[in-house]
Amino acid sequence: MTDDVLSRPGVHALLADGTTVSIRPVLPGDHDQLEGLYLEMSPENLRRRFFAVSIRSAAMAADRACAPARPGHRALLAEARGRVLGLAEYHTGGAADSAEISVAVAEGLHHRGVGTLLIEHVVSAARSDGITTLTADTLADNHEILRLFADLGLHVDRRREGPEVHCTVALGQDDAYLSAVETRGRIADVASLEPLLRPHAVAVVGAGSVPGSVGRALLRQLQAGGFTGRLFAVTPGTTSLPGVLSYPSVGSLPTTPDLVVIAEPSDSVPVVAEQCGKAGVRALVVVSTGLEGDEARALLTVCRTYGMRVVGPNCLGVLNTEPRLCLDATFAPGRPRPGTAGVAVQSGGVGIALLDGLSRLGIGVSTFASLGDKYDVSGNDMLQWWESDGRTDLAVLHLESFGNPRAFSRTARRVTRRMPVLTVDVGRTEEGRRAAAAHTAAAATRTIPRQALFIQAGITATRSIGELLETAALFHTQPLPVGTRVAVLTNAGGAGVLTADACAEAGLVLSRFGPELTDDLHAALPAGATVGNPVVTTAGVTQEQLRACVDRLVADPVIDALLVVLVPTAIAEARGEDLLRAVTCGPGRRARPVAVVRLEQAVPVTLLSAADGGDVPSYAEPQAAVRSLAHGARRTAWLHRSAGTEVDPDGVDTARAQEIAAEYLATHPDGGWLDPRTCADLLACYDIPQVPWAWAETEDDAALAAERLCGVDGRVVMKAHWPGLIHKSKEHAVHLDLRGEAQVRAAFRDLETRFAGVMAGVVVQPLAERGIGLFAGAVQDDVFGPLVLFGLGGTATETLADLPQSRLRSTGETPIARLAPLTDHDVHDLITSPRCASLLFGAPGRGAVDLEGLEQLLGRLSRLAVDLPQLAEADFDPVRAAPGLISVLDARIRLLPGRAHDPYLRRLR
Repeated sequence: MTDDVLSRPGVHALLADGTTVSIRPVLPGDHDQLEGLYLEMSPENLRRRFFAVSIRSAAMAADRACAPARPGHRALLAEARGRVLGLAEYHTGGAADSAEISVAVAEGLHHRGVGTLLIEHVVSAARSDGITTLTADTLADNHEILRLFADLGLHVDRRREGPEVHCTVALGQDDAYLSAVETRGRIADVASLEPLLRPHAVAVVGAGSVPGSVGRALLRQLQAGGFTGRLFAVTPGTTSLPGVLSYPSVGSLPTTPDLVVIAEPSDSVPVVAEQCGKAGVRALVVVSTGLEGDEARALLTVCRTYGMRVVGPNCLGVLNTEPRLCLDATFAPGRPRPGTAGVAVQSGGVGIALLDGLSRLGIGVSTFASLGDKYDVSGNDMLQWWESDGRTDLAVLHLESFGNPRAFSRTARRVTRRMPVLTVDVGRTEEGRRAAAAHTAAAATRTIPRQALFIQAGITATRSIGELLETAALFHTQPLPVGTRVAVLTNAGGAGVLTADACAEAGLVLSRFGPELTDDLHAALPAGATVGNPVVTTAGVTQEQLRACVDRLVADPVIDALLVVLVPTAIAEARGEDLLRAVTCGPGRRARPVAVVRLEQAVPVTLLSAADGGDVPSYAEPQAAVRSLAHGARRTAWLHRSAGTEVDPDGVDTARAQEIAAEYLATHPDGGWLDPRTCADLLACYDIPQVPWAWAETEDDAALAAERLCGVDGRVVMKAHWPGLIHKSKEHAVHLDLRGEAQVRAAFRDLETRFAGVMAGVVVQPLAERGIGLFAGAVQDDVFGPLVLFGLGGTATETLADLPQSRLRSTGETPIARLAPLTDHDVHDLITSPRCASLLFGAPGRGAVDLEGLEQLLGRLSRLAVDLPQLAEADFDPVRAAPGLISVLDARIRLLPGRAHDPYLRRLR
């Protein structure tokens, strides 16, 4: 392979069979290969492509595709290892929003998804060019191309014209198309992971002659784990290692392994990887550390060029506990118990802790991947694998960074409908983010957008490994609580108090018992028992009495979960073992979750075997059990909620907004804050309500503006403006409650004097009506994309550590945030957040604010942030909210050079 082939621009993506291809623009030097693409076609395929068989057709098609760049024309090709696999192109023919498309696939490569993948990339490019419709003419007997268009997921109109069919494809970005793209991506992704996670043959490079080396440990694990496939070692100078034959190079192996594990020094890794690629290896696990700069780029280039998926570098390895496979390509101590939890981590140490904890709990592991520096295989890949492997029912993630969070979010939203997805929310502090970045050589993600992603995707985010394992124990053994109402049953009053506090702090409520339940509990318990909630049985409760209480409580409809808190005593009738048998008599038959707290327990969480073969989680402290139940209640609420509909406000002029942004950046190539008039023009494109205002550059203009807006004696506000001004109040550049011409003129002269030489003019506004001051804003996060924030006025942060470019003010409370585009559920969550709801929904003597108008404002802000990738941040503060009124009093918008990014376009990292 030549250096020219390796250096060509493009993105990499997966075909339906998992093969990696490069999608890139056609270059003039591709002419001969493109002509050959057509010349190698069968006469029948040539006829279907050109409607006739002519030797000149191939040369003319290649000429057209390789012609110099021209407006309205794009040509993309798919290639692998320097061979062109297919071509797709479109040209507008002078039309503003329509283009004709054509596609060709190399002979013998049909039904592998080449044409579909090319058209997906063409659709993305066409949208960025403002094209809304693609057309194509094909022969009526060209069933393959007709099926291709039909299966895209886009709306296609067909019109028969003699022997031809005219197809019109509408390029709407709707859920049907995204779902179709996701389905194709999932199939391709899972196929590409087969050689990695279900290999038939594995080779370890770097086992060496030193028994204590990492490579030797990997080889031992594979042997001791009982790997059922063929196993080789690659160690120059050594022909045999204990129990396995060794070969001098990958190329000398008797058969090509599906998976190669590399444990070589960092400077050797790219060379070994290229040997693997040339030999036809499909997957690599690189446990080597220290790859930087050129070595890192060389490794990824080689893997993409030869179509190898790679885990790592700087990782612990991978394993798959399927009995027919028994793959343990890790150097973790011990051997995890086979089970149903899929685990993906970036930290090897965290991975070891999770493997041990899940095995100890009896949950076990189905598949494990230590992703390390995550050059390629990611948490998103593993979620899709677990979704389809038929074994995994619990997904566990520990991720310090995200490559494509929006694609991850869509995958997670789908997977969490089928199984719980648990994660540890790491990097919650600046110190934690710095440590994560140093640890994994990847930019750690910021807290606010990451937590928004978890909430919107239904991911259960815990704050520690211990909390994750506690929650996994409950999810694995018990039904989810249908609500937040808990009954607490204990043999010690003090323990009940601790548990009640824990429930209140976690957002759970103690159920109120009805008279019938109260009477039944009194009848079942010994004298002196307290039948409230918590139910205190006294220390002398017997096994039979406790069992009767448990059975009665879990059968009552006012209870969503039962928490039994036990303290050992020396009373013969209340021995701990007997009481535990009362609790575990048959939880598998119950519709409500039951958890036990044993205050003498030595380990944080364990599982108690029940009589019917099930298990009950047992915790060492009430807080742990309550946290787990709270996570379960939140998961139930998320599952019972529909997916939501993306907000699509009417009256939006996206084209004009994009023109305004382009015009501003043409004159301000480095970007900046918009002046008030440009800002107002942009908001008008989205019909965002603004308080009436006027721009004035002289004292006379200011006086006339005040009179026009509010009359002779009206009350007005005057705000100075100059390029780069952000904090008006901090600069004392605002005058409030001005009455009459004299005060307006005096205020203008004051601002003009104090800010001489910088002030460009002033904004004059009527003094706002009474109402609630709110904040709404948007920030374009480098990793997560647009993020919408909402809260009480002044709750945004000026130095918002999570969003360092934001200038939003701080009063010590962080706003609520959701990733855009917002759904109707997201908007509802923002407005009903505990920090705002009590004010927005009214109180005695005060009606609710204009909630529909507030929903519209947030939806329009979301659309603005999604439409304009140049939008670095938007700050509406304050937004005045009152009954029948929503109005932006002050708006600031900053634009930076940026280009549209299609987060759902299929491509590898």
